[in-house]
Amino acid sequence: MNAVVAAVGIMLVLSLCRVHVVVALIIGALVGGLVGGLGIEGSLAAFNKGLGGGATVALSYALLGAFAVAIARSGLAHALADKALALVGRQEANGGNALKWLLVALLLCVAISSQNILPIHIAFIPLLVPPLLYVLTRLSIDRRLIACVITFGLITPYMFLPVGFGNIFLNEILLANVVKSGVDVTGVNVTEAMLIPALGMVAGLFIAVFVSYRGKRTYDLERIAQAEQVSVAYNPMSLGVAGVAILVAFVVQLWLDSMIIGALLGFVIFSLSGVVRWKEADDLFTEGMKMMAMIGFIMIAASGFAEVMRETGQVATLVDASAGWIGHSKPLGALLMLLVGLLVTMGIGSSFSTVPIIAAIFVPLCVQLGFSPLAIVSIVGTAGALGDAGSPASDSTLGPTAGLNVDGQHNHIWDTVVPTFLHYNLPLLAFGWVAAMVL
Repeated sequence: MNAVVAAVGIMLVLSLCRVHVVVALIIGALVGGLVGGLGIEGSLAAFNKGLGGGATVALSYALLGAFAVAIARSGLAHALADKALALVGRQEANGGNALKWLLVALLLCVAISSQNILPIHIAFIPLLVPPLLYVLTRLSIDRRLIACVITFGLITPYMFLPVGFGNIFLNEILLANVVKSGVDVTGVNVTEAMLIPALGMVAGLFIAVFVSYRGKRTYDLERIAQAEQVSVAYNPMSLGVAGVAILVAFVVQLWLDSMIIGALLGFVIFSLSGVVRWKEADDLFTEGMKMMAMIGFIMIAASGFAEVMRETGQVATLVDASAGWIGHSKPLGALLMLLVGLLVTMGIGSSFSTVPIIAAIFVPLCVQLGFSPLAIVSIVGTAGALGDAGSPASDSTLGPTAGLNVDGQHNHIWDTVVPTFLHYNLPLLAFGWVAAMVL
């Protein structure tokens, strides 16, 4: 049994059985380490070594949680709810459907923009989504739909458009590693190579929006009202302060490339303005950090898990073994390479980290099987992107959960991970295989 297969398999099974993701990651890492020959001490050492890799993002999310609670205290959530409910009242003919699609389109556009126009990645989620939860709840919108919409916006732009994070993934990582592995990509249009796989993501989004989750789902209004403090009074000054704080947080993050400093300055603005009373700031800060604590610990544990996978050295062994299974069959070769990419990314939790690992073996194998340079770029890029959606440890699933679960009514595994896996990984696998065959 390969250590990566064992670790990822154990982690996924435990998660689906509603064992907490942190516990599932720790147990999966230890099993993978033992299977990989590290022993219990070596496994623990590798796990502890990797914990620091997730600390920065975890602290960022904790501070963003405090900032999000301060935004709620400003009355922004109540203001949004009042405006939205007024619109619902004027839409008696369709029961608020127009507003539903407006909110879905808004979140989709913001998620897409977070990868290129305003490259803040997941930082927008704790700031934008919690204030909208009251409105989403009043409209009975299924939060699984919102999770799928946001995840689509976080993944598809970087795997298709060479701008922002897409420039890093497509040009600096994907093309660079294909060239490094011996294939000349002169004249290869990376957008053309990833077009068909990206259409798989679009197909998954359409299925989620118009088929799977188009119906209504009921949530407890009292729980969201309590969590988001939608009854808090607001005035032009408090809303203005909220707008300034959000703007400052975004600008500072772009300037310094630090979510931590951006969120901290946003919180300070609320405190100095009086919207958050100085004597209440400590309790509010703690409340916000607790709100994001689960996400932070998952990110930290995921970094430890990934480090154990690397230390076993069996990621490369898994890739090598797949080459032995393929023989001379192009269809089978494309399918197995995509499946290995799915497995590796679900374990590591990052497409950006997967490509360098798999390219070194997959590129020579693709050349041997007779794939064109365009098809090789498509195979490696799709294999890397597979698993970003649907991984319990990916920020593309952790981010939506962080925003949608502030009131405890959105389960990370069954309401984010499973829906995004089914709607994105399966179509991406199918469309990626088609791309390999036709390019």
